[in-house]
Amino acid sequence: MEHLNGPAFLNYHHLRYFWAVAREGSLRKASEKLRISQPSMSTQIGLLEVALGGDLFRPHGRGVALTEFGQMIYGYAEEIFALGAEILGCSEQAPGVRSLRLHVGIVDSFPKLMSYDILRPVFDHQPVVRLTCHEGKLADLLSQLNTHRLDLVLSDEPASPGISGKVFNHLLETSEITFCAMPGLARKLKGRFPRNLDGAPALLPTQNCSLRRDLEKWFGSAGVQPRVVAEFEDAALTKIAATDGLGFMVVPTVVAPEAIERYGFVALGRTKEIETQFYAITAERRFTHPAIRAITARLRPGKKKTSGK
Repeated sequence: MEHLNGPAFLNYHHLRYFWAVAREGSLRKASEKLRISQPSMSTQIGLLEVALGGDLFRPHGRGVALTEFGQMIYGYAEEIFALGAEILGCSEQAPGVRSLRLHVGIVDSFPKLMSYDILRPVFDHQPVVRLTCHEGKLADLLSQLNTHRLDLVLSDEPASPGISGKVFNHLLETSEITFCAMPGLARKLKGRFPRNLDGAPALLPTQNCSLRRDLEKWFGSAGVQPRVVAEFEDAALTKIAATDGLGFMVVPTVVAPEAIERYGFVALGRTKEIETQFYAITAERRFTHPAIRAITARLRPGKKKTSGK
């Protein structure tokens, strides 16, 4: 493997051969497509495996399949060569029409209607912005933010001071919550709110979520005890289960009208005693990306911006 000023660097020719074989599922097909002999391609992929410290392929029928390590490397290769194609595409465009890219991480518990509402300004931005959204756990997304693989993270909780690297929390919105259910279930629930929640089937966030802890306290103070049918980390899965009539769910009041109109929910009641907060987390104190500036224009004067350190 070649070296530059001491440390090893990646040989992208070798990586391209690996990528081609992974896509074709066959050394023979990839060599024919790239017009390179099979022995030469095999040797250079072997050098890549030595450099990376692991096997990338295993025999599979008449071809090859990716190992677990190979699948991880293939994911990186896909990103690298997609960016390479974009660079070539941008170079062929006039400077005034080149599009921007925005990579946004969304915590999986973040309400999808809320995330779309926050990201809506991106679709109207000029010049055009190519938006890529990634979903995952907050810790994983913050790690990608620190290594600049993401430009922004949307979260329903701030980054804690204990994380590695320095990030900044920007409060986007604070909302009360509304309890929703499909009409069939709503008709079966007896009494006025909040008594109609007592014994009612509930689809709640998991225990590690701050909203779940707030809900448990509120249920206790209201003297009601719902029957927990399921717990979800993924807000989208909660919505799917709720639309099937399996239980009631909670949504931020700010997006409740859209949830009611789009999915047919009815409101069982709402409370001002529980608030959910939504944050934009960035690696920089000041917004430099024009699309992020458009998103965070919803920040009202005086809204809190805090460092994660």
